[in-house]
Amino acid sequence: MNIHEYQAKSLLKQAGIAVPDGLAARNVDEAVEAAGRLGLPVVVKAQIHAGGRGKAGGVRMCRRLEEVSQAASDLLGHVLVTAQTGSEGKTVHLLYLERCQSIVRELYLSLLIDREAEAVALVASTDGGTDIEEVAKIHPERILTRPLFNGPSDVTPDLSDFLSLPALDVERLVEMLYQLFIDKDCSLIELNPLAVNDQGELVALDAKIVFDDNALFRHPELEAMRDPLEEDPREREAREFGLNYIALDGRIGCMVNGAGLAMATMDIIQLKGDRPANFLDVGGGVTEQAVAEAFRLLLGDTHVRSILVNIFGGIVRCDIIARGLLDAVKTHPMRVPVVMRLVGTNEQEGRQLVKQAGLDVRWAGNLDEAAEMAVAAAREGDPS
Repeated sequence: MNIHEYQAKSLLKQAGIAVPDGLAARNVDEAVEAAGRLGLPVVVKAQIHAGGRGKAGGVRMCRRLEEVSQAASDLLGHVLVTAQTGSEGKTVHLLYLERCQSIVRELYLSLLIDREAEAVALVASTDGGTDIEEVAKIHPERILTRPLFNGPSDVTPDLSDFLSLPALDVERLVEMLYQLFIDKDCSLIELNPLAVNDQGELVALDAKIVFDDNALFRHPELEAMRDPLEEDPREREAREFGLNYIALDGRIGCMVNGAGLAMATMDIIQLKGDRPANFLDVGGGVTEQAVAEAFRLLLGDTHVRSILVNIFGGIVRCDIIARGLLDAVKTHPMRVPVVMRLVGTNEQEGRQLVKQAGLDVRWAGNLDEAAEMAVAAAREGDPS
């Protein structure tokens, strides 16, 4: 789960990490009031779940209240397109105003899950405020990466020398970040830039924190930070029904039971020359109602040109999948071809229910055949 910058900074501040004074604002009047309370000049920042806001005009320095009012008017309610939002962009519903800082140096520092090392890893760079991926390509020598098998002590001496910072300052910062990472079940904490101000203090000028969704049951205070306006409405709706759904940029809708089978299904679609429109794992204990909702999500997605249902019935019964489809088409007609592979528990019952309903479903005997049929079906409407 992602949160906004202002929320991330509140957590950093609670952990003892220095952040600039700031206030959130949801309208122009609140923005002007916040600027008056903070003292000019201020930085006005659009709050969206995407990086690259500065280059897109979503971060503005304001020296007068009139400039604050204009910046707030320009940003609130408007779409901001960044390198991370895609061409559709994101609508700005919230601003964060911060007191300006006198900056001497900008650095990069993050903690993340290194799955290959099976440990929390620290990544640091002397090039803060820039795209870390680009730095890695052009100047890999400017990046330090260390897995923290034994906690912060694994990196403190190296990091101090690498960033040319006092060892005590580095030790305190990494210890606080690491404790926050563990306590809140984070998957990423990123400070970019981490600034050295004119007083020699380390200050987090921008911050991104991502939490492990699977651990949110332990953190109701974090779940309360979720901003539904920043989430894909389809993903939000799917979560309410216990479905594991992620929207993608392809055109073949997928419904599968089991994450591994879902990944394999998406892979074979690409091998056949097309792209999946989503990841959708209905899980093992799915209900007929949830299956119906899953079909509605796929049938209602205007990007979907065909649907591939790949069910290996074990705990999930094939007749539940069939009944879910029958329920879904009551409100969402089958506007695109549906290819089904139902194998396992109550397979014949499921097939019979679909056939009796007179639905135009195309049946496949195996996954390879199903993927070929789904790709061919998606191409039927393509210009010749």
